[in-house]
Amino acid sequence: MAEVSEQMVRDALAQVRTPEGVALSVSPVLSGVSVAAGKVYLTLNVEPAQARAWEPVRAQAEDAVRAVPGVVSALVMLTAERPAGIATHNPASARPSGGAAAHAHAPGRPAAGGAPRGAISIPGVKSIIAVASGKGGVGKSTTSINLALGLKDLGLKVGLLDADIYGPSVPRLTGLNQKPEGEGKLIKPLDAFGLKVMSIGFLVAEDTAMIWRGPMVMSAITQMLRDVAWGELDVLVVDMPPGTGDAQLTMAQQVKLAGAVIVSTPQDLALIDARRGIAMFEKVNVPILGVVENMAYFVCPHCGGRSDIFGHGGAHAEADRLGVPFLGEVPLHMSIRELSDAGRPVLVADPDGPQAAPYRHVAAGVKAALERLGTDVKAAPRIVME
Repeated sequence: MAEVSEQMVRDALAQVRTPEGVALSVSPVLSGVSVAAGKVYLTLNVEPAQARAWEPVRAQAEDAVRAVPGVVSALVMLTAERPAGIATHNPASARPSGGAAAHAHAPGRPAAGGAPRGAISIPGVKSIIAVASGKGGVGKSTTSINLALGLKDLGLKVGLLDADIYGPSVPRLTGLNQKPEGEGKLIKPLDAFGLKVMSIGFLVAEDTAMIWRGPMVMSAITQMLRDVAWGELDVLVVDMPPGTGDAQLTMAQQVKLAGAVIVSTPQDLALIDARRGIAMFEKVNVPILGVVENMAYFVCPHCGGRSDIFGHGGAHAEADRLGVPFLGEVPLHMSIRELSDAGRPVLVADPDGPQAAPYRHVAAGVKAALERLGTDVKAAPRIVME
């Protein structure tokens, strides 16, 4: 197979015309061309008012790049950034702080009781849930994949989207390193242990630094939601980027989320950030399905003794204080870490073991929470032949 070069990609893009009739290869909107092992990424930076006119160009560019010999996958992202110094008129910004006016909804934020108009939903996917944390390093990705596996074992059809663009973990957690294939104009997700999975990490090398600004990140997440052939799913679990920045807020506002799961560790520092995460979702009317206390305690692999390294019960107490469900605690255990690093999550490698039990408890709690909210996540009846 021929090795793909950036020049080959640009030659293909010369056949695509912008709305002004200029070859895309020489247009100033073209940026961020990345080619690695036959996988091609590029971005088109346009002004917000031009986004609709540029969408057909984006699709044509993707088709042109996929036709280049040696290209195995292509993702063209359309980012609409407002030029510096130009602000959207927002009457709410002129209101004084404090009082009832300060609590008015900003444009694009859903009014009480519903998602914003035009929120992204995926045909065939009944529920999208976000697994989030106020900070990194709390085990959110390990929780996400084991939650997805737990929901699958409850009889649901489940997908997993790794939306952590800067630090994708799903390739390592699943042990997958092959490239997704195309399915028409969509990307076909990979299969991992019966889950449909997608990650930016399947499209770029593991050591590639994603030096992207917020709008580019959100564009990539949107396209992995919209342009992946997810098929029929009861639940799509989204492993969110850590924190409560622009990408997280935009995701919460623009995606039709059925709810969010917050992952925290017991210590006060992590709980402060978890509080911010809960507050962010509540402000955009995304239900909190519950809180998971990860690394709740350490189990010594030699003596089996328990140590509360980060304290204990902080996330449970915080959930009670805020009036949101507590889904359970997961220990800091060597086998969970070793199996995750080996690409064999604990619910796959030791499904009936003691370390799998907490994740199953969390999955059962999430399923129950979705059912309470009226989401159709009941498993199909099983026909048993005797």
